[in-house]
Amino acid sequence: MTEDARWGESSPWSVGVEEELMLVAPDTLRLETGSEGIVQAAEELELPGRIKTELFACVVELNSGVCETAAEAASVIGHLRSTASELAAERGLRLMATGTHPISRAEDQPIVDEPRYRDFVAYAGVSARRQGVNGLHVHVGMPSAEACFQATEAVLPWLPVVLALSVNSPYLAGAATGLASNRAEILAQLPRSGAPPALRSYAEWEQLVERLVSLGLMPDYTMLWWDVRPHPRFGTLEIRMPDQPTRLERSGAFTALLQALAVTALRWEPPAYDPPGRFVYQQNRWAALARGAAAELVHPRGDRLVGARELAAELVELVAPAARELSTEHVIAPLASAPTEGDEQLEVGRADGLEAVCARLVERTLRSS
Repeated sequence: MTEDARWGESSPWSVGVEEELMLVAPDTLRLETGSEGIVQAAEELELPGRIKTELFACVVELNSGVCETAAEAASVIGHLRSTASELAAERGLRLMATGTHPISRAEDQPIVDEPRYRDFVAYAGVSARRQGVNGLHVHVGMPSAEACFQATEAVLPWLPVVLALSVNSPYLAGAATGLASNRAEILAQLPRSGAPPALRSYAEWEQLVERLVSLGLMPDYTMLWWDVRPHPRFGTLEIRMPDQPTRLERSGAFTALLQALAVTALRWEPPAYDPPGRFVYQQNRWAALARGAAAELVHPRGDRLVGARELAAELVELVAPAARELSTEHVIAPLASAPTEGDEQLEVGRADGLEAVCARLVERTLRSS
C-alpha cells in the first residue's frame, strides 16, 4: 500500500464525488438493465469525469475525478448526469437518483458480468444480492497518511447526523418499512461495514489491512465497506455515509459539508483512542437510519442526547470557518433545516402512491422542482 500511496499529490482539500444512479424503463419506471451499453458509449466521449458500471446492471456510477472545489465537483457531476441521461434515452431508459428503488426488488436484478462482481457475489451471497442501494461517496485530498487517519477518527462521530440529513430511501420493494434509510440498514448486512475498528495510528490500519489480505478475506482495502476509510491510492479520505441524493444541488451541498468537515477535523486536537466510542457510533448510526432528521443522537462529546436537527445546526456552525475559506458556507447552511428527501418521498407516497414517487424521483434527478 505504501508504494502506490498518493498522499499530498493533489491540491489541498481537493474533492472527488461518486454518485450511483439507477436505470429505469420509461413506461413502468421499474429497474431495467442497460449500464454496460451506456458505459461503453461514454468511453467514446470526452467527458470531465467517468461513467462506470456498478454491481447491478441497472446502475451507473458517475465519477467526477479530482476537482479543486466542491462547486467544480458539482458541475462535473451535473454534466455527467446530463450525459448519462442522454445515453440512457438513446437506449430507451431513464435515470433515477435515490437510495433505494421504491418498488423493484434488488434480488431480481442481473449482476454485471465482470470478475470483481462475480467474486463479490460468490463470497457474500444473498448479502451481496441485497445491495441494490445507492449512496454518495465524497473524497477529500489529504496531505499525509497520518493526517488522513486523524481526519477519519475526528469526522466519524459526526457522520450519523450527516446520514440523518441525507436519508432518501424510505421505501423498499414496494413498502414503507418504517426506516428512514433502508440503504444504511442493508449496507450493514455486509461484512466489514459500519464504523472502522478503533485503532491508534495509520500504521495499525495498514497492519490490519495486510492481515486481512494475507488471510485471504479480501484482495485489498477497497473491500472494506466502512462508512469512512482512507484511500491511499487516491490520497484521500473517502466518506461513504450519505444516501444518494435526488437533487443535484443536494449532492453539491453534502460534498461541501463533508469537505469542510474534513478540513475542520484536522484543526482539532487528535481524538483520543476510544474503543467504547464505536458502540456509541453504532447506536447513533441505527437511530439516524431509523428516524432520519427526527432521530435523537448521543452528542459526539458523549454527554447527552440531542435531536438530529439541533446537532446539525451545531455541525454547520463548527465547519463554518472552513466553509467560509472554501466559499461554501451558503451551500452548506440550508442542510440543517431543509426537509429530507426521504420525507418528501413519504409525503408523495401517502398522497399519490408509489408510482407517483417514482415519477417524481425521475423528474428531480435532472431538475430541482
